Amino acid sequence: MRRPLTAAALALALAGCGSPTAEPGAGSTAGPPSATSSTATPTGTPAATGTGEAAERFAQLEQRFDARLGLFAVDTGSGEVVTHRADERFAFASTYKALAAAAVLDRTTDAELDGVVTWEAGDLVDHSPVTGDHVATGLPLRAVAEAAITVSDNTAANLLLERLGGPQALEQELRALGDGATEVDSTEPEVNDHVPGETQDTSTPRAMATSLRAYAVGDALEAGDREQLVEWLRANTTGGEQVRAGVPAGWVVGDKTGHAGVYGNQNDIAVVWPAGDRAPWVLTVLTDRTGVDDESDDALLAEATRVVVQQLG
Repeated sequence: MRRPLTAAALALALAGCGSPTAEPGAGSTAGPPSATSSTATPTGTPAATGTGEAAERFAQLEQRFDARLGLFAVDTGSGEVVTHRADERFAFASTYKALAAAAVLDRTTDAELDGVVTWEAGDLVDHSPVTGDHVATGLPLRAVAEAAITVSDNTAANLLLERLGGPQALEQELRALGDGATEVDSTEPEVNDHVPGETQDTSTPRAMATSLRAYAVGDALEAGDREQLVEWLRANTTGGEQVRAGVPAGWVVGDKTGHAGVYGNQNDIAVVWPAGDRAPWVLTVLTDRTGVDDESDDALLAEATRVVVQQLG
């Protein structure tokens, strides 16, 4: 059951929510870039808040990796924020699975989470390592949500969306959190068929961070549901070379990655628990490139995270 957002979380939500390791679920195709694509923003143009050094370093990373970088990071204790292209749109790819699992947690009781969900062989889509092995028996809804986050199981994600009532139902859940930017339109694998300049299945770094913060740190979920979500995020197996690689040893990260397989798209949305009992940070890093066949680079996300650590740490 959803609890009201705290004033601080709502303020963050309203502040700006307007309109190469292969991530499981990639491999879709898309057409050429639109002439009016938002990705046409010159990658060397600084667009960061924080110190001038941070802005310069983010711009240097974009030039070095020949990519567009979108980032929003907030220290939930101090309220300090670091951003870069925080309100530009990117394909979110599989990162939405963390938000879908959170919305399912919000809507269900423990008994419902332990109820068995079934599906048929015809429902399976590419990259379904868990659900593909349980067609005959099904799985508890809780295990389906866990598979969607920890191994990015695509059929599991579709089952979560079905439970919610479809992609638009998830979008409405996010609207209720104060996320006015995220557009959820497709199931797997079509969610990865991104064309720059289109808004479907896109979000902004600020909006994704706002929603993740509400679910994983704030009061949008009851305590037990929030703890379950955090447990799954911490157990994620797909993000070892991204945000997790950019934080100091001993820090704890819970995250969900996304990789559309086109335009060099690579994303990670994360909660970071610094050492020393400090309040958690929420960090969203979204990246892409200009060519449909361009490959992504995990190192860009790790390097951007290191800049955030320097600024907030």
